Amino acid sequence: MTILELIEQSAAQLEAAGVSYGHGTTNAFDEAAWLVLWRLGLPVDDLDSVENQPVAQDKQALVATLLEARIASRKPAAYLTQEAWLQGVPFYVDERAIVPRSFIAELLVDGGIDYWLREETSTVLDLCTGNGSLAVLAAMVYPDVQVTGADISPDALAVARINVDKHQLQHRIQLVESDGLAQLAGPFDLILCNPPYVNSQSMAALPAEYQAEPVLALAGGTDGMDFIRSLLKSAAAKMTADAVLVLEIGNEREYFEAAFPALEVVWLETSAGEDQVLLVTREALDAL
Repeated sequence: MTILELIEQSAAQLEAAGVSYGHGTTNAFDEAAWLVLWRLGLPVDDLDSVENQPVAQDKQALVATLLEARIASRKPAAYLTQEAWLQGVPFYVDERAIVPRSFIAELLVDGGIDYWLREETSTVLDLCTGNGSLAVLAAMVYPDVQVTGADISPDALAVARINVDKHQLQHRIQLVESDGLAQLAGPFDLILCNPPYVNSQSMAALPAEYQAEPVLALAGGTDGMDFIRSLLKSAAAKMTADAVLVLEIGNEREYFEAAFPALEVVWLETSAGEDQVLLVTREALDAL
């Protein structure tokens, strides 16, 4: 059996089992390719060069065991491989932190928020940092800034520490345990935040793969806006005069606009459209 044939067989198993995707892949074939290539010790982004290679029986057995674990546990593949990729950058992840998938990563790498920054921008906060992926990407994209990664969860910060060390950014990224902005001095020129924003009705309907993640990183209360209400009340005091806040809210735009009808925001274009991530200035927050 070739690698491609093994992937196709594995994809059929995943499809038949009805697993859910969304933690790095969106379909059975891509999920199977990730698991097969990782289990075989091959680059997960280079199927074309190896697809016709034969797979020995013992290696097929290893893949089968991993597929069985994915199906039986309903854990995201990233928890089984302990690796997730964001904008081509590898990150360590385990069950202590949410699997990284923020659209803010796109905006950092593609320059989608550069227009709003100043030459003097020097301090960046990644609030609700989770495994630290956005903090790491911000440090990579903006080589002259100092980054703070903050989270209420000491477990998540332990995972973030692994990634800061992995990418040798200890001298540029500080990790702080903080309940929202409470333990942070600031002021910051740029705040990035992918907060818990899933409303309670959606939380109740989440597939098992999402339920395997820390509830603290997902649940946002009845309308998904609990954390965000607190953040928008306190953010201006921790921002420089020309600072901006980039906030991901997923599919909750309707709830956001209902909660903050008078707030002037800019919706940013991502691969998922114009209603997933917004930008708000310090000036607009002052007017709340």
